Amino acid sequence: MPTKGGRNPSGPWGRLKPVEQDPLESIGLPSKGDTRLLDLKSQGSYYTSIVDRYMTFCSDAGQRDELLRRFSSLEPSTSKSSPTPASATSQRILPSINNETLQSPASTKALSDVMAALRKLREGIVATKRADDFAVQAYLFCIRLSILVKHFESYHPAILHLLRSIHPQHPLTSVELQEVVAYLVLDAACRRRALAEAFALRQRYGLKDTKVNAALTALAHDNFVLFQKVKRSVDGHRARIMEWAEGDLRMHTLKCFGRTYLSVELDYLEQATGSKWADLKQSDGVGWDLEGSKVVIRKIKAR
Repeated sequence: MPTKGGRNPSGPWGRLKPVEQDPLESIGLPSKGDTRLLDLKSQGSYYTSIVDRYMTFCSDAGQRDELLRRFSSLEPSTSKSSPTPASATSQRILPSINNETLQSPASTKALSDVMAALRKLREGIVATKRADDFAVQAYLFCIRLSILVKHFESYHPAILHLLRSIHPQHPLTSVELQEVVAYLVLDAACRRRALAEAFALRQRYGLKDTKVNAALTALAHDNFVLFQKVKRSVDGHRARIMEWAEGDLRMHTLKCFGRTYLSVELDYLEQATGSKWADLKQSDGVGWDLEGSKVVIRKIKAR
């Protein structure tokens, strides 16, 4: 109760500071009953908070290589076990980077918070059936960022909603449409290995992209050399999606070497597989022997 004179007591309870809430975490998922993102104005302010947090993350990352490492820290594990926090999986996902060069847990959390917030925003946009410039902008941001961190659980449904629900009501520009369709086609071909579907999607949306066409040709013919050439020539988002197919194509190439050659020069093998000898031994399980600059694949038994 107020004391005489209307003043509040000066005890410890009166000196407590209000708890500062994270603007991204304070709002919950609309699917879990939080209705705040069902308001269009709230969606706009929430998106601004997401972009501000993302820009802070980029600023903290500094150099481009460090930023790419931070993106990679959120790549999902290939294990089918329950997901683990990004900070706990970063070393397993990026074995070539030591502890000193890895990002801090706080920075990893910042990007994780952005991804979680984008999911909440997308749910709000879907629930309100919003189809306008804002919805397009928010979805493009989500798709591009999710591709960089290789989080297909975010970018694939976002691409489908953008093309199937938003675009028919509020058409994308021709450049935006070609960009998003290119992502969808490459995802079908590289991640899901549904090559026939990729060709069908290219035909359905009328995609005119010579580099995507070259990537599909390389996949159709298991041509890893051409695939690597295309990957080096495309932008970072397309290249990130193409990474999904690298492991299978490299393994196919190694099997071809195993069936065809008795020995091969190390430089040629590394060039053809796009991987260093140490990585081929450790990651791909190559059991061949290295003698000087030559890789011995098979030895002819003396009679």
